[in-house]
Amino acid sequence: MSSAERDEMIKKLNEIVIPTLRQLNFKGSFPHFRRLTVERINLLTFQFDRSGGGFVIEVANCNRGDFKTSYGREIKENKLTAHDLNKRKRIQSNMKTGNSLTEDWFRYDRKIIFGFGNIYEKICKDVLSKLSFAEGYWENGEINLR
Repeated sequence: MSSAERDEMIKKLNEIVIPTLRQLNFKGSFPHFRRLTVERINLLTFQFDRSGGGFVIEVANCNRGDFKTSYGREIKENKLTAHDLNKRKRIQSNMKTGNSLTEDWFRYDRKIIFGFGNIYEKICKDVLSKLSFAEGYWENGEINLR
């Protein structure tokens, strides 16, 4: 996969998905976003496949306040990312599997599967359709304690 394809995917995510995250009160910049509630910090991070062609979304919860990692690093709550926490959930295109193999991720390297139209826009619509899984996790999922 070329970096141009990844750049196009990020461009479309910024155009289509990120405005919805902003409406849901998320702050941050690509690929890391956070929402501060009264008691929690809801985290969302886009993680791209090293080999290219796909990505997954990591979501996590943490109590409000600065966070100390398992290896002793202190992170301010406004700098915390989902990758800093041990307990998190993956949001991917195939949510019917307990696996998180890269073929279950949001794949923009499979243009033939998506047929006609803009694959990047179709993937963004798929991402938006999966945000309810993330909301459920932020509401009821595991909380990383400080």
